[in-house]
Amino acid sequence: MSTPSIIVAGSGSLARNLCWSLAAGTDVPMTVRVLARNKDKAAEVAGIAAIRARLSGSAARFEVSTEDTEDVSGIDAEVARTRPRLLVNCASYQSPWERMTAPSAWSELVRRGGFGLTLPLQASLAVELAGAVARRSPDTLVVNACFPDVVNQVVAALGLPVFCGIGNVMSLAAALAPTVSQERPLRVLAHHVHLTAPSNPADEALAWLGDRPITDVGARLAAFRTFDRKELNAVTGHAAASLVTGLLSGEYLRISVPGPFGLPGGYPVAITSGGRLTLDLPTGITEADAVRRNRLDGLRDGVVLDGTDVVFSPAVREALEPLAPEIAAGFPVTELDSARDRLLLLRERLRAPGAST
Repeated sequence: MSTPSIIVAGSGSLARNLCWSLAAGTDVPMTVRVLARNKDKAAEVAGIAAIRARLSGSAARFEVSTEDTEDVSGIDAEVARTRPRLLVNCASYQSPWERMTAPSAWSELVRRGGFGLTLPLQASLAVELAGAVARRSPDTLVVNACFPDVVNQVVAALGLPVFCGIGNVMSLAAALAPTVSQERPLRVLAHHVHLTAPSNPADEALAWLGDRPITDVGARLAAFRTFDRKELNAVTGHAAASLVTGLLSGEYLRISVPGPFGLPGGYPVAITSGGRLTLDLPTGITEADAVRRNRLDGLRDGVVLDGTDVVFSPAVREALEPLAPEIAAGFPVTELDSARDRLLLLRERLRAPGAST
């Protein structure tokens, strides 16, 4: 039997932490190919991971793709040749940490409107990669790390494959796990917006032990929410590595993930051998209830999907109206590329020294 392969797209913090966690000692054989626009960075990620794997006795092997990923045909070629079991996307046009690492009028605009304002920049590469899978390797499971609470909806609305996401609710569940007994499954229903404590306690993330509600979720997450955001990818990458190894080994998993089936927000799920995924909601909570809750949380984050239309919250619309009125009211998902290009131009202008909104 051949060794299963996965593609990790991206060379930033999350891609690195995922690869380094896989290199820390997994006994599940796999070949990990790092695919990124910056070839030197991709080679660095794969090279360091390979050294770590050798030191720790990991069954994972690491390689770097040599395809030109600036061109869609290069992505298609990599996916067609590799036919990976999984493709994990960690690449986007917008870092979530920019406000802390390089503050500017652009990062202030995002702060004022909400992270949902950046959706076109988060979704574009995920759509390209999912398109390559649809064309060249339909059996590949697509796992997206870039704002999956909404991006996965966009991918699905375009008729492209997406299995689930990583991060966000997964990281919140990882932070809650040490605070509870593990005799019953921990189930978490939460959105990207819950990485920050809500101003109204009624909007807090929901969690259960089995079917019993956890009533002090905010208190249990308080310390986690004070951590430096740039460091949280160490948690997200490690949790993602557990998902990857579980999917490759066929292990039965009960976890919480963002964007399963392209749903909004994050949910508790069960994953059986062969990658069959089902929602694992507690008794008394229907799928409609869970989706409704996550859509409301999505508005607090700045964006939701209404069918095939991207709809920005009032705060985002107000922030964009004087600067990019052509997309402030939202846009169909089929116009994602033009919305991305408009935001890239706006970002370039607002990043300039002395720029203001």
